Amino acid sequence: MARPRVRLVVTADDFGYCPRRDEGIVEAFLAGAVTSVSLLVNGSAAGSAAELARRHRIPTGLHANLSEGRPVGPARHGASSLIGSEGFFLGKMGFRRAVAAGEVILSQVREELEAQLSRFRELLGRDPTHVDGHQHVHVLPGVCRVFAQALQACGVRFTRLPLERGVDGCAWLEAPARDFAGALEQDASAAIGPFVHHGLRWTDVFVGLSTCGRHMSAHRVMEALTRALEGMPAGQAVTAELMVHPGYPSVPPVGGCGEGPDAFSCSSDRLHELRVLTAPVLQAQLARDGVQLCTLEDLDCKRPAEGSASKATREAFLEPSPP
Repeated sequence: MARPRVRLVVTADDFGYCPRRDEGIVEAFLAGAVTSVSLLVNGSAAGSAAELARRHRIPTGLHANLSEGRPVGPARHGASSLIGSEGFFLGKMGFRRAVAAGEVILSQVREELEAQLSRFRELLGRDPTHVDGHQHVHVLPGVCRVFAQALQACGVRFTRLPLERGVDGCAWLEAPARDFAGALEQDASAAIGPFVHHGLRWTDVFVGLSTCGRHMSAHRVMEALTRALEGMPAGQAVTAELMVHPGYPSVPPVGGCGEGPDAFSCSSDRLHELRVLTAPVLQAQLARDGVQLCTLEDLDCKRPAEGSASKATREAFLEPSPP
């Protein structure tokens, strides 16, 4: 059966988290398996990661971080709604609880985002190709509007919309992962309005939640793409993003964002992703199905301002949201 023509961006998150993770990410990029990276500017290896990005000409965006480690902006000097008593961000779920309780001051979010954008420019000497959110904090209620305003103000147009079709039906995922994906779908759907209002763009489809870590295989990546493309007209040009987290596992105490590496980064799942991504079988299947790997910069040059696939994707997930 004829499929849409897919241009796929493969983005490796957490660049700058630790040298071992970065080594694996660069290996995947040089193998042609990763086409883009997202840099944690508060990561312990952010400086060396930036040097690797320059040396190898890796398209690099900002992985905006409001949930792990130490802040970059004014919050690092004193009391802030973004940090706990130890001076660290509140954590993946702690930040979400604080946002839901109305305890996060959004002007402080804006200050931190601007500080991270400024730090990115110091490290790379240019603006990021895109900005997404570490642990998807950029789509949280209220935060998404401030995030979109900050990107519009600095001229960055591309972000990530982490809406993946069919995750609730992926029986191999543990219940907490499915629950998180369900909550993320609601947040990301509601973020569409502010993102559109402030001129942000993203790929037509997104995958990566159902294929993270030990759950990744060539078959599941292709399955996820197939689910994402359901309903797209045959022959239609479609853009897609695959979110990945490859690398050699962190070995404590090296790594992290000020608190040492977490269990996610130390897991052998990182090496598993690296091996799946760089193995010939996945590349062969993508080529067989006519999926072309590319960068966001390629999409910016060649993608129409408003494609029918992009519109269909927004309508499929759109929840009412004020502009």
